[in-house]
Amino acid sequence: MIHTRISGTGSYLPGEPVDNASLIAKHQIDSSDDWIVERTGIRQRHLAAAGVTSSDLALEASRRALDAAGRLPADVDLIIVATSTPDYVFPSAAALLQSKLGIINGAAAFDVQAVCSGFVYALNIAEKFIRSGSHKCALVVGAEVFSRILDWKERGTCVLFGDGAGAVVLEAADKPGLLASAFHADGSHHGILSVPGQVCGGVVTGDPFLRMDGQAVFKFAVKVLADVAHEVLAAAGMTADQVDWLIPHQANVRILQATAKRLHLPPEKCVVTVAEHGNTSAASIPLALDTAVRDGRIRRGQNLLLEGVGGGFTWGATLLEY
Repeated sequence: MIHTRISGTGSYLPGEPVDNASLIAKHQIDSSDDWIVERTGIRQRHLAAAGVTSSDLALEASRRALDAAGRLPADVDLIIVATSTPDYVFPSAAALLQSKLGIINGAAAFDVQAVCSGFVYALNIAEKFIRSGSHKCALVVGAEVFSRILDWKERGTCVLFGDGAGAVVLEAADKPGLLASAFHADGSHHGILSVPGQVCGGVVTGDPFLRMDGQAVFKFAVKVLADVAHEVLAAAGMTADQVDWLIPHQANVRILQATAKRLHLPPEKCVVTVAEHGNTSAASIPLALDTAVRDGRIRRGQNLLLEGVGGGFTWGATLLEY
């Protein structure tokens, strides 16, 4: 039987970090460092320079993941990029990444749009391809430039998000790596988090900025993240105390803390990186994963629980042995 395992991780944050005070001063935001830190846990974020795209960030993260896996771009036969902020309407960010990596072997390449849940969606799509026997080495990336869709006059949202990318190499293996997964969506909640605009006839129609009902999102996220975590643990025949690391979508430190509490996991088992890069949507889980791998917290053989919730609403979780 064919299984899958993560063989390498990588991440990339553009430019120098922008702390809360600098962001407030630049955009004249009616807020304060204390207010932002107390309510979100965010102290800084990275913002891509003009002209830098999601595929550019994905390229740097992918190079690092491939290097960690001991693989060359030519070894990759599947590319999936999770993003809500692609370079173009089309082609996909994945196709552009393929070109930038110099991959000319005809590898399949496409994007997944599930907002902040996108990376766990993409990871499990790649797993299905590999387990089917059709592909052997997948590059799975979360990459975002959310700074392009922020209204800097809306203090409740513009201080929350940042830009970045994270990537993993997923390969065929004899030993199970991904142990269980679960994914859901409920489009009836689209109104509490969305970018309700589009391009029509060469002009933007509707609202091109991110809009969010923060309290509604918080309540929804805490509930579904706990529910889906219990679902995948049950599917794997495991209990929460067998989880070595919880790696949730890095949206808000209070959501992370509430989720860990509902799972009866001690705070020290939760990988938290939101203070350093804010909410990077589909990039946040692989960013946090790579950070904890490279600083030595995550080691081979440990059980990781990855989970995310995003606009749509979408949510999902994956339990894996690293």
